[in-house]
Amino acid sequence: MFNAVPLMTIPFILYNMSMLGLMGGGGLPSLENDVIVLSMISGAMWSMSLGDLFIVVALAVLFFEILKATRSDGSLTNHMLSMLVFIAFLVEFLLVQDAATQVFFILMTIALIDVIGGFAVSIRTAGRDVSIGL
Repeated sequence: MFNAVPLMTIPFILYNMSMLGLMGGGGLPSLENDVIVLSMISGAMWSMSLGDLFIVVALAVLFFEILKATRSDGSLTNHMLSMLVFIAFLVEFLLVQDAATQVFFILMTIALIDVIGGFAVSIRTAGRDVSIGL
């Protein structure tokens, strides 16, 4: 049952929590706020903003979603739920003012790649499972 739940709900929920001001600090965090700042050996300062962190989390989740698509158990349910997550991203992007950002658009695109990639991997895997005996 848990395998059918799309992992792309994690970045979706995290973004909405930050948009609603539920991610600590009390106020509405900006996607440009730095969450990690490191001094590099070269002397340069490297920083990662909250929006960048959401994208990194979504890319890591996409990797695990593609791995899940290679298994045959419960994949149809996962594909349907992944499509619903993408639709939720799309509806929120179009209707919610705070979701009309580049970060949210990239997250929505990653969700679309999850849907298309999941179907492609499943179809490719199913094609290998079919054998016609002569």
